[in-house]
Amino acid sequence: MLSYAMPTAADTSPAADAVQVEAYRQMGGAGRVQVMFRLNEMVRQTAMAGILRRHPEYGDAEVLLALAELLYGEDLVRRAWPGRRLPEP
Repeated sequence: MLSYAMPTAADTSPAADAVQVEAYRQMGGAGRVQVMFRLNEMVRQTAMAGILRRHPEYGDAEVLLALAELLYGEDLVRRAWPGRRLPEP
């Protein structure tokens, strides 16, 4: 079995980090995957809120395109949506 040392959080004490790592271990794989999806969704929502805060005039489509550019880069987004004006993220 491969061994992987989880990095410690820079803003967390070693004791608190150890408690969190143990909690993740006890969750099992399915529980950790659920946490990962929840955190991923929270980050996407936060990024979209930031885009809207910077550009309140954007509609839903523009917010999603700006998010796609942040996540995947301008080149890939331009290839996926050729001819489309890309809004500033």
